[in-house]
Amino acid sequence: MSAENCDGTLSVPLRNVLNSIQCIRDRVRDGESNESDGAFNLSNFWDTLNQAVKAVSHEATKLSLAFSRPPLPSLQDGEKLSEFILKSVLTLSTVYYWLPKSQGVTLRRQVRDATVEVLDGILQLVEVIISSPLQSFIIFLYLLFSLTQEQITSTGGVWSACDRFAQLPKDNKEALLVVVSSQSGVVKDAVEEMEQVLSETQDPFGDFLIDDPDDDNPRGNRDVYLSEKDRQVISACQGLMKAAAACLRKLKSAVKANGDAAEPQNVAQLDDLADISREISPSVDDLALCLYPPMNYSGVENHTSKLAAILRKFLDLIRSSHVCGAAELTWIQFLEAAVDHNVQKAKESIELDG
Repeated sequence: MSAENCDGTLSVPLRNVLNSIQCIRDRVRDGESNESDGAFNLSNFWDTLNQAVKAVSHEATKLSLAFSRPPLPSLQDGEKLSEFILKSVLTLSTVYYWLPKSQGVTLRRQVRDATVEVLDGILQLVEVIISSPLQSFIIFLYLLFSLTQEQITSTGGVWSACDRFAQLPKDNKEALLVVVSSQSGVVKDAVEEMEQVLSETQDPFGDFLIDDPDDDNPRGNRDVYLSEKDRQVISACQGLMKAAAACLRKLKSAVKANGDAAEPQNVAQLDDLADISREISPSVDDLALCLYPPMNYSGVENHTSKLAAILRKFLDLIRSSHVCGAAELTWIQFLEAAVDHNVQKAKESIELDG
């Protein structure tokens, strides 16, 4: 049998597996968990899930090695390899479905994303094998080891995706901390970005050229530098962004100290805090976009109000949740005052003449 005929024959079970895994991946990505009335053992879930992930990694490696050099596997061996990889994927998806929403939507979302990442990696590997059987292992290794970690993750490398499970949060408290840390990083970047804008976007002629108020043709570069009014507006908005960063930082400390993922009511509160936390960085980004010259004052006022509303709701949720103790009440009041102060400061700056 020629290599070409062998390729064509072996591609049939591989394509069948490809289609099956695509369906499994789509169900995991869009489906719901299997809620049950019985007791759920979270520790047992993680033990079983980790074993399932190891099995997927093992079968993916076997599949890659089988097609890494001639001779290609026989049709029978190819069917067995396809059967084993499909079985491991089915086991992984089944175990994922064990995790009920009652353990936390935030936790389940992160486990789901990690599971989908593994399934995407398997799909990529099978596609590479189908397209070039004899070179598949070399290509797969290239994808895994010649790229940055971010690129590896985006291409869905099976091994790196499986390794990610070791770093997943183990309960909804840890899952919330992951969300808060991610949001904090984005907000911190926005604050630093505004500092950069203030340092670079200056009128290159401001020190020695003064526009004549009677001149019909003043300098035409005002849309690329900041006026003194713009700077005051940015300063106030940056203060609001810093308040947002402080809110997230304080929540992280409160969750570490007081967070509980054992009681259903507390788990639900952690989910609510995760949801409101995810609203902060997009709102900060929207505000930042309005601050570049030429400044959109109406947009600044609108997005300042929206961010302030989110932060007030954020602080209210913390106050009413189990993560709030006596120590937390003090900084909640302080941050509420900081939000109000910076909103008022931004409004006054916008209303200034000039």
